[in-house]
Amino acid sequence: MNDLSISNEDFQKFREFFYRKTGIQFEPTKRYFVDKRLLERIEATGNTNFRSYFTLLRFQASGEELQQLTNIMTVNETYFFREAYQFKCLVESILPKITASKTDTSPIRIWVIPSSSGEEPYSIAIYLLEYWAGINQWDIEIISSDIDTKILAHARQGLYSARALQELPEKFKLRYFKRIGNSFQIVDDLLQSVEFTRVNLSERADTRAYRNFDIIFCRNLLIYFDDVSRKNAAETFYDALKPGGYIFLGHSESMSRISSLYKVCKFPEAIVYQKPKEPL
Repeated sequence: MNDLSISNEDFQKFREFFYRKTGIQFEPTKRYFVDKRLLERIEATGNTNFRSYFTLLRFQASGEELQQLTNIMTVNETYFFREAYQFKCLVESILPKITASKTDTSPIRIWVIPSSSGEEPYSIAIYLLEYWAGINQWDIEIISSDIDTKILAHARQGLYSARALQELPEKFKLRYFKRIGNSFQIVDDLLQSVEFTRVNLSERADTRAYRNFDIIFCRNLLIYFDDVSRKNAAETFYDALKPGGYIFLGHSESMSRISSLYKVCKFPEAIVYQKPKEPL
């Protein structure tokens, strides 16, 4: 019988370590969730207690176990066309402003973070194909990132359950998916329209290459961060955006409470935050 357990001291040590590494802070109310997954990994790695496992976690040169643990600690639940009013805002309000001020023919660049299992970036691609008249005049580059390597593999595969497609109009299911048993496979053209990358938002080395984006979607991620991590994330996004670029947050999130770097833009469809064209 397994007598492994996580003490209060163990939980606190892990909580602080994981926060430093990912920016995600687990509240005491998440204790059962955290303990359960820690115990799973302790057993899977052949360790006999938290202490030996925590040593592996901190000092393993490859960082493989930290990645495995991160994969199961991060929550990835989403579906196609979630909060679609923001996609409408993208097409009807944001893209006309961006294209009107563009002075070259370079692609319009969109960064989606977190990617989760891919529903959001693929939803954006579908919405643009269906509703944006400029899709034939402008190239669009969609890059989608996540800290979870397992969920990124799922996203690249593009295979989904009927539940993930519950908000999608039937005509889009027929146009962009192939039925495989009880699952739905995204067609190849759409699969190739999104580039997926592994990024830890709390690691400057990971985000340094992400620059010159016109639009960022970061929905329902910052709710898992504390104030310091949110502020750091806001600065990372500021650096990643072109002057005049826009960022979408989740409906319960507000950049105004996080950072003063951005201008609040109230469009008919949604509130969006803009990096000023001139420094504040």
